[in-house]
Amino acid sequence: MADHANAAQPVLSIRDLRVSTCGREPVEILKGIGFDIAPGETVCLVGESGSGKSVTSLVTMDLLPQGELRATAGSVRLNGEEILTATPARTKTLRGSDMAMIFQEPMTALNPVLKIGLQMDEVYRAHRRMSPAERRQAALEVFASVHLPDPPRIYDSYPHQLSGGQRQRVMIAMALALKPRLLIADEPTTALDVTTQKQILSLIRELQEQQNTAVLFITHDMGVVADIADRVCVMRHGEMVEAGPVGQVLSHPTQPYTQALLRAVPSLVPRAPRPEAAGPPAIEVSALEKVFQIGSLPAQLLGRAPHRVHAVDRVSFRLAQGRTLGIVGESGSGKSTVARCVLRLEDPSGGEIRVGGQDIARLRGARALAPARRRVQMVFQDPNRSLNPRLRIAESMIEGPLNMGESRASALERAGELIEVVGLPRASLRRFPHQFSGGQRQRIAIARALMMDPEVIVADEAVSALDVSVQAQVLDLLAELQAKRDLAILFITHDLRVAAQICDEVMVMRRGSVVEHGPAAEVLAHPRHDYTRALIAAAPGRDWDFSTGRRIEVPA
Repeated sequence: MADHANAAQPVLSIRDLRVSTCGREPVEILKGIGFDIAPGETVCLVGESGSGKSVTSLVTMDLLPQGELRATAGSVRLNGEEILTATPARTKTLRGSDMAMIFQEPMTALNPVLKIGLQMDEVYRAHRRMSPAERRQAALEVFASVHLPDPPRIYDSYPHQLSGGQRQRVMIAMALALKPRLLIADEPTTALDVTTQKQILSLIRELQEQQNTAVLFITHDMGVVADIADRVCVMRHGEMVEAGPVGQVLSHPTQPYTQALLRAVPSLVPRAPRPEAAGPPAIEVSALEKVFQIGSLPAQLLGRAPHRVHAVDRVSFRLAQGRTLGIVGESGSGKSTVARCVLRLEDPSGGEIRVGGQDIARLRGARALAPARRRVQMVFQDPNRSLNPRLRIAESMIEGPLNMGESRASALERAGELIEVVGLPRASLRRFPHQFSGGQRQRIAIARALMMDPEVIVADEAVSALDVSVQAQVLDLLAELQAKRDLAILFITHDLRVAAQICDEVMVMRRGSVVEHGPAAEVLAHPRHDYTRALIAAAPGRDWDFSTGRRIEVPA
């Protein structure tokens, strides 16, 4: 926490900052925002997509896209030096040496064809006069400081050879290599599971305390805010609607928008149990196995046995109509592989998958699998990738029914009905995916899944990339559709808060195996397995009920 003396000498000071689009009819993106960050202090910018959070960070780094956005008024001072009037050469020097940024997705920030060591070497060559040996040694030392295992191996690896958490640690190492006074972190943990997220947040705090770094942390995760922020600035439509110490804003928000934002955050306290459904299960999985063979052909050519990875190890569960089963666990636990096997996007290595009483585990070929695939549909994590950007929404929605033999007129009529069911107008069918917000695209993805009239929906991290308010809307939509259509939902997530609010049962996976399975109220409120307890302990803001602004008791 920054003291009052330091607060009088901010590392970053923003005053009346205004940013507009370029062109004949400019639109104001930032509307006179301002705040300070003192040495050793963490200020969190929160708000929905489009609120101006990331634009604020880009102005500070002098990285606004040329010809698209421009600062029209105000002041941005780094250590007293004005950024808005500095030359590009000067701000290039300041980036890395005095200020640095950690981006949300390290795979897009890192060059996939260059080894990590070479990319780290560029940082030192750009800002320091050092020999190649000195640069390598400095890189290995900073890799060790961010707790990366085996720094020499990391140095000689490509980005795709590292886990998501390791890639994010590399990004932090690059950002902090030259000990900048300001660190900007733009959603650096959104795509990470809770245990890796906790490690990254702890690492940023540890390095911040060692170097007295000022941190501007951009996030939509209120749990993260509760854990790391000293002060919070709430943004909406380019304006600062509320700001203050973290405890004050979370406990006693004064603005209706802040209050609504906090009410939308799901609680870690499980919802009240619903009565169990009678009748046969919509889907039943018994002793499911999936084994991947890595490097099998080269190994066989050299006379060696291929390396076998047991991604799913004898997993069993039953899911009744109208019920939701949540599968939780870290990355690599086997959650998504189970989902892909259920959808028959992967061929199981063993076990049974019964849909409507029929075992589909051993069916092969599109024709044999078509009836089962119609009964089980998927909503993916990123609708940007699951919707074809070149097709209008209508064409994307009717593709499946047309392949199953339905007439175009009938499919278009149903598409119009379903797009309204998910809360969008029929005119949306004539538009392209890029003309919608992230939440609207996910609604379209749900409507497209419903076009096949499924009995089971598999939602793989379907709300993890959405703002909390949009996330709440999509979760409410899924619950409403489930009640009306008696849908069974298999919900894959790493967010225990979401699991607590939408799931009837929770199955916890680790390294391909189920370690705990039972009613959500039992598993999340009274976990029996050490791994489940570790997951709950790692959940950000675990001791806050944001809707009431009060602290809650959570399992030890």
